[in-house]
Amino acid sequence: MFDGLVLLGQGIGHFLTPEGIFNVIWATLLGLAIGILPGLTATMGVALLVTLTYGMETSQAILTLMSVYLGSIFGGSRTAILLNIPGTPASAATSLDGYPLAQQGRAGLAMGLATTSSTLGTLVGIFFLALLAPLLTEVALNFGTYEFFWLAVFGVVISGQLSGSDTPIKGYVTGILGLLAATVGMESLHAYQRFTFGIPQLGAGIDIIPAMVGAFGLAEILSQIKRQPTLLTRTVTDRVVPTLKEVFQYWKTIIRSGVIGTFVGIIPGVGEDVGAWSSYAAAKRFSKKPQEFGKGSQEGLIAAETGNNAVVSGAMIPTLTLALPGSAAAAVLIAAMYIHGVRPGPMLMIENAPFLYQVVGMLLLATLANLVFGLTLTKLFIKIVSIPQDRLMAVIAVLCVVGSFAITQRMFDVYVMLGFGVIGFLLREMRYPMAPLVLGIVLGDLLDSNLRRGLGLTNGDWTPFFTRPISLVLFLIVAVTIVLSIPPISRGLGRLLANLTRRKTVTEPSVPDGPRPKE
Repeated sequence: MFDGLVLLGQGIGHFLTPEGIFNVIWATLLGLAIGILPGLTATMGVALLVTLTYGMETSQAILTLMSVYLGSIFGGSRTAILLNIPGTPASAATSLDGYPLAQQGRAGLAMGLATTSSTLGTLVGIFFLALLAPLLTEVALNFGTYEFFWLAVFGVVISGQLSGSDTPIKGYVTGILGLLAATVGMESLHAYQRFTFGIPQLGAGIDIIPAMVGAFGLAEILSQIKRQPTLLTRTVTDRVVPTLKEVFQYWKTIIRSGVIGTFVGIIPGVGEDVGAWSSYAAAKRFSKKPQEFGKGSQEGLIAAETGNNAVVSGAMIPTLTLALPGSAAAAVLIAAMYIHGVRPGPMLMIENAPFLYQVVGMLLLATLANLVFGLTLTKLFIKIVSIPQDRLMAVIAVLCVVGSFAITQRMFDVYVMLGFGVIGFLLREMRYPMAPLVLGIVLGDLLDSNLRRGLGLTNGDWTPFFTRPISLVLFLIVAVTIVLSIPPISRGLGRLLANLTRRKTVTEPSVPDGPRPKE
């Protein structure tokens, strides 16, 4: 316990330097801008910034990416409140009460409440991250080759829940495409080149950075060109900083939503939007004034913003301890960690124990920056929505090309980026999520090498994959997840549960026999 507190103090103090504070400031501001602009998601922002942080020291690079991630989730509430257009999917629930408050002339107060509740939600998630992550890591130390294989399979399976597609099957498809892309190039055990089709540049495999930049950056540009949205503007005339009473009169809602958001984040592949909606639904259920929800309820706004920001910290728990993403942006963060030499997973506490507590420090500093900028620069930041879309997309296109080329100075990487950009655009048009594609590339080597290593240890016997206790548990989880994602089964189970609930509701207790009382 004492060692953990020492590491926590060192993790926070590690970034209290001019370089660390500077990186927090500019990355948080950039994240806020990304979140405010509708169409630009936190996942896309983190993916594009990976290329700019390639030459940075590892902890400073991850600090920068984490600040952008947290700032983007927080920034999405600005346009959700002002324009009823969520800047990110995580802010959709915020618009239910935030926009009615803005229509009532209380847009500043709504954004102030969103800022403070976002900060408190993140702090609740940070508490559970510091408490639970070391414990979960100790359990995960029992994992071996067979368990790591199922862990990688589970990562691809839960990718069906990432970034809201029509059906989980679409997530599985893009996840498998990512796995196939990961098998291109020289394999790790016997140095045999696979699926290169005579192209020498493919011998080293497909680099994750140009693939990620193309799938998120270029594909988004093509999608925006097709849509060409038109935005309105709204001014803020009232005060932005709320009073302590306005915030803490809903302290039960804040704690409840923070806990719900954190544990939604722990579930791999669910995401911030589910955390927001779950917290909002729970707040409405336990509220003394549920009739005000959707009409400008401050409690509803606080619940949604607390929930979605708590997911960010909660998502770091499986991300760091199991290398399973708690959200779509966390999938990109896993790729970034591998690129910068950090291996998230069960071995993290052995190979790089201070890093876990450094992540806690990153989240604390980024949260503090969000609080300061959210309360002081709100009126300035809303002017960002007036940036012409064509100019913004032109800048992002340049970043895509430069970022893909700058790392290895190979034009081939630019072609990879273009290829994945076109593929990503076509998949988006068919409502296929992109995060599983990147996650499949990241987990592909882990799955492939552990599968072949496990079969090598047993001379081709598959039995240990299903008989070892942890492997069996992981296999059953994967199997149940796949079965429940089949639409007819999930619909049938939903109807069964609804019928059981209805029967319990309509069943009345029998009247005992005996003389009736006289009237």
